[in-house]
Amino acid sequence: MQRPDFYHCPNGDKAPLPFAAAEYEARLAGLRAIMREAEVEVCVLTSMHNIAYYSGFLYCAFGRPYGLVVTFEADVVVSAGIDSGQPWRRCHGEQITYTDWRRDNFWRAVGHVAGTNRRIGIEADHLTVAGRAALDSLLAPVGVTDIAPATMRQRMLKSPAEIGLIRAGAEVADVGGYAIREAVREGTREIDVAMAGRDAMELEIAARFPEAEYRDTWVWFQSGLNTDGAHNPVTGRQLRHGDLLSLNTFPMISGYYTALERTLHLGEPDAATAAIWDANVGAHELGISLLKPGASCAEVTEGINTFFAERDLLQYRTFGYGHSFGVLSHYYGREAGLELREDIDTRLEPGMVISMEPMLTLPEGLPGAGGYREHDILVITEAGAENITGYPYGRDFNTLG
Repeated sequence: MQRPDFYHCPNGDKAPLPFAAAEYEARLAGLRAIMREAEVEVCVLTSMHNIAYYSGFLYCAFGRPYGLVVTFEADVVVSAGIDSGQPWRRCHGEQITYTDWRRDNFWRAVGHVAGTNRRIGIEADHLTVAGRAALDSLLAPVGVTDIAPATMRQRMLKSPAEIGLIRAGAEVADVGGYAIREAVREGTREIDVAMAGRDAMELEIAARFPEAEYRDTWVWFQSGLNTDGAHNPVTGRQLRHGDLLSLNTFPMISGYYTALERTLHLGEPDAATAAIWDANVGAHELGISLLKPGASCAEVTEGINTFFAERDLLQYRTFGYGHSFGVLSHYYGREAGLELREDIDTRLEPGMVISMEPMLTLPEGLPGAGGYREHDILVITEAGAENITGYPYGRDFNTLG
């Protein structure tokens, strides 16, 4: 039989996407404006976050390449045959499927849409060296331009529809937080507490979004020494009276990440622990007050640095104080231009969504040893910032047992 390199694969009816068609068309119009500015004729996007942002389709790579080809006339998802019709059902625009009968059929499918001898925009922070070599060989571009920074800037400003989805995610994160709080007791394992929070969030997401796909929601719940790192995975450690605890819930809705993070304590904390916890809460509240239009990320960072330095705690800060939200996850995406760090001079604008999440980590052997972390999500508005996280922080609510 004659085996094709690629083919069209509509199967069933189109599924409802996270956003209306007009939302995707507005995003694509923004991308085409970027293309005109950069003087490129076609974009070949390969990252999970940009493909999801512009098409609604969130791929599962499993070692296979995926793409979104955008010209001034078309937008086409290029997906692997293993997914059959699911990419077509879950994307805005068109879709073609490449086969694995012959090496580099992905790039042949891309070339079918993109054409050859054209000026191409790519994501230089995502396209692999091998992918770039295949692009050069099979598409023979007359020029290649990195459009990743410009697409990141576009994603940093959220539409009302995006903010609505992020707001729902923050509410789901709160649901997970309350479920975790109820599950905390001496002798319970971290993994059991984490599962209680995850299950509660997945049920809430399914209730709110009955036509969505469900994947990637998770919880990091840490205790004792395990609280020292913000991204430490869950273990089977059993909770003990006197433990410092860290609650971290992460609902994922159609590629959109939200989070809730809180310091808790099993039993009344000692004086040193209470003092460090209160100081981190104070930095959290100061940071929230500094998030307003016109403030730069570096300025907000410096304000919190000064607060910690005055209390001889700055040396225990472990990372920046917050980051942007949107199409991102723990294994894809990042709007690095909107992070609360000393080296980021981006100024906050209405429509941006950013976290405030100071963390102090004191090593074992010091009074109050452990990791302290609070995390709220704020939407920058014309008047200031709206905090969309509802779960309480501080010792009054989060001293348990």
